[in-house]
Amino acid sequence: SMRSLSLLLSGLLAVERVHAADVFAHFMVESAYGYDTAEKWTPHISLAQSIGIDGFSTDLMNIKNPGDGYEVDRLGVAFSAAEAASFDLIISFDMSANSWTQETMQDLISKHASSSAMYRWNDAVVVTTFSGDTYGNGFYVTLKSALASQGVTISFTPAFLNQYGSSGDVDKVLSSFSSIDGFANWWAWPTGTNDTLTPDADIAMQEAIHSQRTGPYIMAVSPWQFKSLGTGNNWVVQADTLFHYRWEQVVNDVKPDIVELISWNDFPESHYLGDHDDTVQLYDAEHYVLGYDHGAWRSIVQYYASLYKTGSATINDEVIYWYRTSPKAALCSQGERPDGADYPADAVFALALLADSTGNATISLDIGSSHAEFIATGGKPTLGWVSFPTEDNQAPSVQIIKDGQTTKSGTGSMQVSSACEYYNFNPLVQKV
Repeated sequence: SMRSLSLLLSGLLAVERVHAADVFAHFMVESAYGYDTAEKWTPHISLAQSIGIDGFSTDLMNIKNPGDGYEVDRLGVAFSAAEAASFDLIISFDMSANSWTQETMQDLISKHASSSAMYRWNDAVVVTTFSGDTYGNGFYVTLKSALASQGVTISFTPAFLNQYGSSGDVDKVLSSFSSIDGFANWWAWPTGTNDTLTPDADIAMQEAIHSQRTGPYIMAVSPWQFKSLGTGNNWVVQADTLFHYRWEQVVNDVKPDIVELISWNDFPESHYLGDHDDTVQLYDAEHYVLGYDHGAWRSIVQYYASLYKTGSATINDEVIYWYRTSPKAALCSQGERPDGADYPADAVFALALLADSTGNATISLDIGSSHAEFIATGGKPTLGWVSFPTEDNQAPSVQIIKDGQTTKSGTGSMQVSSACEYYNFNPLVQKV
């Protein structure tokens, strides 16, 4: 019968995916110096949970020895807050700059392994990294066996970004690292190119992990990347429409075990989805972060996280729009023009998220004498844009028009101006 067939199919699906689809956000513990009590973590956790984020991948950077530095303490505080909120944490060892010892890693993992907030996959503690391939396979084999002798089984799921960049690298990575259980593909952006990022590398590695290993596949999703911290550390990628099309790849093409949003609070790279607070030191990044709110991007996360997990999402009519506040050819008095400065288009980008019941609506975009409009469909995210005008010092305005009537409208809180103090390719993100 049809009923027994559908039961059979649902049973097969349950076997195929041991774990629900989960969404994590990369969280820099380096920026948590001020979060010395659980109460200071709670607002971040609550905000993340409210938009469908299940946990933080907690990036640990400045640690040389067991018990060294404030990050160890703040991680412990984070576990307390996460336990109380039924929120998950994955420890992410940032291995790009520091000499981690097996002892330090083992100490931190075993210390928190029994926490109810420690994220597990097939009953194994998920441990991830940023970089770390240069430590070699033996380092991780030894780490895993040392933890196993303490009764802690880990699912080692690293982001070896220097080893893996395209689908052709799968066999090399897996044959070189028997220690790998799962894998996190860090490349959430097109790099050094104006081309669209394809999901090919994600599809290939996820298939390999699922057929050859026992851990999860983590797909990275990010809204932007711009960094301006001096020579050699100064770039922007082509991310004008990235957040939209990358989420579409998640739900349509890859359907990964885990989505990792990069990032919650990495302010200097301009891909933060959380809000900046005064406890977080920005140093030179303050020139391009302060005043540049990204909170409206959380509406996109909320929509797609629901779609990814459940196959459906509900929303009220919203248009999220983002724009840089200087044309890319503007000459600024401070900072440096970033590598990749020619990639972004001089335009205001808008993603319409309309309620299923809306049917069609016209989204009207204006900035100065420049006008564009596009038809958006309820229940189907629709992207449009309007080019910067020839006039200087203009702010964009956005309208949702149904049956000839404007039902929602708003104006950007900052103007696009060629008079700029600091080269800033970080967008302002707003919504109506």
